[in-house]
Amino acid sequence: MDIITLTNDLEPIAREAGAKIMEVYAKDPQADFKGDGSPVTEADRAAEEIILPALNKIAPNIAVVSEENAVSHHVKVSDRFFLVDPLDGTKEFLKRDGKGNFTVNIALIENGVPVMGIVYAPALDRMFIGIVGEGASEKFGGVKTSISIRTPSTNGVVAVASSSHRDKATNDWLTKHFITDTISIGSSLKFCLIAAGEADVYPRFGPTMEWDTGAGDAVLRAAGGVVTFPDKTDFIYGKPEYRNGAFIAWGGLSPLR
Repeated sequence: MDIITLTNDLEPIAREAGAKIMEVYAKDPQADFKGDGSPVTEADRAAEEIILPALNKIAPNIAVVSEENAVSHHVKVSDRFFLVDPLDGTKEFLKRDGKGNFTVNIALIENGVPVMGIVYAPALDRMFIGIVGEGASEKFGGVKTSISIRTPSTNGVVAVASSSHRDKATNDWLTKHFITDTISIGSSLKFCLIAAGEADVYPRFGPTMEWDTGAGDAVLRAAGGVVTFPDKTDFIYGKPEYRNGAFIAWGGLSPLR
C-alpha cells in the first residue's frame, strides 16, 4: 500500500474516533489519573479502541506505539512505525471552555522522520493532513484547501505556545528572539497553525512524548516547515522511551534558524 492510499484509508478512522470523543464530551466526562499524573478519560480509551484495530487491519505489518497502550511504550520498533495519540489535549478537553483545542493524532515514522500525519480537531471540524513530499492540506466544512507555511509579517513574528504547559524557558526564548505576539492554544494544533500560515514558530521546553508531536510535526514538514532541537540539529523519532526533549517548530522563520 502506498502512503497516499494509506492516508486516505486512515482519514475516516480519525473522523470516527473524533465523533466518539465528541459523544463523550457531551456527557461532561471525568478524568482518572495515570502514574505520571496526567489525566485520561473515557474518550481517550474509546478513540484508541477505534484506531488501533483499524491500523491492525489496514497495515498489519507496521508496529504501533500509542499513548494509552502502555505495553507499546516498551516495544522496540523497526525503521517504520505508527505513533498514535487518540486524544491529545486531554486537559483542554476537560476544561470544556468551548475552544475545542483537542485532537486525534496518527503519524507514520520512517527512519526517524515523520512522513505522514493526520490531525483532527473534532470540536472545530478541522482536519489537517500532511505527506512529506506531497504537501499538506486542511479540510473544513467539506472543503479541502492546500496549506503551507508563510513568510513572517513585517509587523512581527507570531509564536504559538502551550495553553497548559507554558514555562519560564519558553518565555525566556521568546524574549531572547524579541517575540511578543503569541497565540496560546492546546494540543498538536500548535504545529498545524504554523503549517496553515497562521503563526510562525512554536518553542517547546516542557516535557512531551513522541505521540504528542509526530502527527503535527509531519503536517508541518509537509507544509514546508521543520522541527529541530534547540541547538538546530534535526529532531528525530524512535528515541528512548519515545520521550522528547526540548524542540523548536519553525515555519518560514529562517532568520532565527
